[in-house]
Amino acid sequence: MQFGFKIGTKVLFGKGCLIQNKELVAKCGKRALIVTGKNSAKASGALSHVEEILKEYNIDYSIYDRVENNPSLENVAEGGKAAREFKADFIIGIGGGSPLDASKAIAVLAVNDIEPLDLYKNVFENKPLPIVAIPTTAGTGSEVTPYSILTRDDIKTKMSFGNEDTFPKLAFIDATYTESMPYETAVDTAVDALSHAMEGYLSKRSTPVSDVLALEAMKVFSECTNAIIDNNIDFNIREKLLYVSMLGGMVISHTGTTIIHGLGYSLTYFKGIPHGRANGYFMQEYLKFNYEAVGEKINKILELFKVSSIDEFGDIIEKMVKKDLSLSSEEIKNYAALTMKQRSTSYNARQVNEKDLVEILEKTFLMK
Repeated sequence: MQFGFKIGTKVLFGKGCLIQNKELVAKCGKRALIVTGKNSAKASGALSHVEEILKEYNIDYSIYDRVENNPSLENVAEGGKAAREFKADFIIGIGGGSPLDASKAIAVLAVNDIEPLDLYKNVFENKPLPIVAIPTTAGTGSEVTPYSILTRDDIKTKMSFGNEDTFPKLAFIDATYTESMPYETAVDTAVDALSHAMEGYLSKRSTPVSDVLALEAMKVFSECTNAIIDNNIDFNIREKLLYVSMLGGMVISHTGTTIIHGLGYSLTYFKGIPHGRANGYFMQEYLKFNYEAVGEKINKILELFKVSSIDEFGDIIEKMVKKDLSLSSEEIKNYAALTMKQRSTSYNARQVNEKDLVEILEKTFLMK
């Protein structure tokens, strides 16, 4: 048995954890760039809490609130410029996966005179600025991963970069900040967290430690399924889902993702389908395709969800992410080709080729 394991982020989890540990923020620097989108940081209350702390400790700050959904290279280049001009010495990312992922890119570009495309070299002359991550959704787990997933218009998909220096330094994970999420966002992000745990568990790169985290994440998610489907998401469920998200992030920090993410990226890029929902569309056929390679592990997943078949599991997911989408044969071929270019495709438990991906797409969108 051989494996390595490292989480580069100090995590504080629980209601009020930010205010209760505010001195940790103060130790990060004297000039903070707050990176966020237009709405979630304000609506969640996290931004006002952060501003109170920065003012209390006389820390100068500037707010970059122009992060797009699915941020592009151009978007993070603008954020990097804002950080340099303000002379920021640390970054505070507040929001869902997009602001947190953008924070990592901005932290690199703030101190490295490189083109945004050079982020994918994953080697930087100067270490990125320290990052404080505060999630307002329960899905990406970006607060505990080194990955920054950015939209690449040049190749019409999304791709990630990241190394051990792009882990956030601190993560404050408080379900209070997810209470302002709309129901659909809560569902989509929850399914994203499940996909991280599932793909990491079934990845060629899984380890005994990542498997423990993945199984715990899927077990806790299974306890939340009825509440998610019935739109009965109280604080206890929100906290569980945020815990699942964190665990899923820890899992993929070591395993990466597999073909679910690669396939889902095209639905997001070309069809505007939210990332987690897109992932959910593929779960049933993904499990069927991989059963011959990791059947024992898939049986364990079914056991956790108290179902006797993959189709029963698929019914649960479909109640969360109802499909209202059809694809042409041309689109299916294009999406399969793009997925083959993703590094994560090589991590899939069963070796996959373009024809296999076409069949998965056809079964998902052309057959009932």
